[in-house]
Amino acid sequence: MTGSFYKKKVSGRSDGKVPPNPARPHHKDMVPGFQAVRDTLQSKDGTFREIWIAEGKSSARTQEIIKLATSKNIPVHFKQRHYLSDILKDMAHQGIVGIADAFDYSNFHLLLKSALEAGPSALLLVADHITDSGNLGALMRTAAFFGAHGLIIPKDRSAGITPTVLKRSSGAHTKLPVARVTNLSRALNELSRNELWIMGAAGEAEESIYDFDWRRPLVLVLGNERKGLSPSARKQCHGLVSIPSPGNTDSLNISVAGGVILSEICRQRQKVECTSIL
Repeated sequence: MTGSFYKKKVSGRSDGKVPPNPARPHHKDMVPGFQAVRDTLQSKDGTFREIWIAEGKSSARTQEIIKLATSKNIPVHFKQRHYLSDILKDMAHQGIVGIADAFDYSNFHLLLKSALEAGPSALLLVADHITDSGNLGALMRTAAFFGAHGLIIPKDRSAGITPTVLKRSSGAHTKLPVARVTNLSRALNELSRNELWIMGAAGEAEESIYDFDWRRPLVLVLGNERKGLSPSARKQCHGLVSIPSPGNTDSLNISVAGGVILSEICRQRQKVECTSIL
């Protein structure tokens, strides 16, 4: 295959050696992995500035990425595998990386306005100091799947949007607005003042997610992987709910717990927006 969008170019110096500390593209985000790149390309709003593929890859999956990229006029470049591994340290990139513009966080107040326009169907998620990038990425995909209007995260002591998050979100970052706020407690207070019902998930809560009436404008707050809800976030909640467990395990992964609760929200609301958007 030839043409300006399929360039067999190996990065590195002219002697073929990889620079000892290759830098990431300036002001760009990197989305590693076949599924994350493919899902982003297949998304209506998903695009990349270019695609990097490890030299020598020619599998059917690689050809699928090249075909998708070419259909969107996205240049494809071949890179030395060591070059990709040095840039994406300790990450399984599978020899495929999408290069995108730096992730653009949403404005909190615009996100709030958008949610309020949905009326009783408003649904926002708040990740209360979730530090694991893989968990945050998986939660983003879960939230997008169930049609949430956005996700809010704190700037400090929290995972941000990184290549790991983008990989785990598998294209959901193109569908789910993410706002980052300086003071999470203040943001929750403002959401409450705008008549959104703030509900926190806590394992010790007496009220079951299956007993609570979710048919109202909502903000679902999910806590840190180890510590749960922070005291300041807990104070802003109108109520707490838990997921009843018939088994012997006392906790769930944060994205799984979020999925269970969001599924119940959608079941109760029984509205079109609860169908998959991926």
